[in-house]
Amino acid sequence: MLWHDGRLSDGTTLPFDLTDRGLTLADGVFDTALALAGRVAFAQAHVARLVASVAALGFPVCPEAIETAMRALAATGGRLAIRTTVTRGTGPRGLAPPADPHPTLFATAAASDPGIAFAPLRLWPTAIARNETSPLAQLKALGYGDAILAARDARASGFDEALFSNTRQALACAGTGNVFALFGERLVTPPLTDGVLAGIVRAVVIAQLAPACGLACEERSITLSELRRADAVFVTNSLRLIAPVTAIRDSGGGDTGYARDHSLLMRLMAALRDRVAAECGVSPNDVSIGAT
Repeated sequence: MLWHDGRLSDGTTLPFDLTDRGLTLADGVFDTALALAGRVAFAQAHVARLVASVAALGFPVCPEAIETAMRALAATGGRLAIRTTVTRGTGPRGLAPPADPHPTLFATAAASDPGIAFAPLRLWPTAIARNETSPLAQLKALGYGDAILAARDARASGFDEALFSNTRQALACAGTGNVFALFGERLVTPPLTDGVLAGIVRAVVIAQLAPACGLACEERSITLSELRRADAVFVTNSLRLIAPVTAIRDSGGGDTGYARDHSLLMRLMAALRDRVAAECGVSPNDVSIGAT
């Protein structure tokens, strides 16, 4: 399903101006959210982040329009991945933005596989560095070339997803999510200043789930070598929710392994499952098909 200009339609095709800066310059941002039974999980946080991201690029967007699009698409199916995209709109040739931008807003919905929620991942450290000096590193910007190439290489090596460090060799993120490490009863995740997106589930884990599970959560820089000494590692995003990391490739060609059933990790997963269920008004069993 597609939402554009206040209307829902079947399919994913609409007339598009080929001078739109989202197409020509990747001048825009997007958001991906999980919808269950007609409701978007953490909807207000998704809208607020998208509005803040657009503001960081220097043009306006109507938050009510974003909310309307998400809500309309959520009502069309059971379990959906909703992607909302905002570009600066059309503009002349060159980098200079138009003085009076007219943003383009559209959103799509597609079925989301319940099997990816809480499913384990194997991570492949990529040599591509995350540029922590770029303002775009903290936004869900349209330019995803580095992540695409790293994902291709990870899959070719038999892994599920890439793992990024930044230009200072500090851990940044996975290709499509935030990274957390458990050390005893301490939870550590890289700070936003290390080139990290302000993930929606990341914020929920830090502010709500970690305290509820008796964990101290620290945002600080962490190296890949320190990550390898963690008791458990996981990745968060809005569709995977919490994905236990079972292996990270090391420089010698072997794997650093982690247990996917670490007791504190299991508590975090169960707490998030319950939180998403409450957000969407469904049973916890409707959030994932696997045990948590």
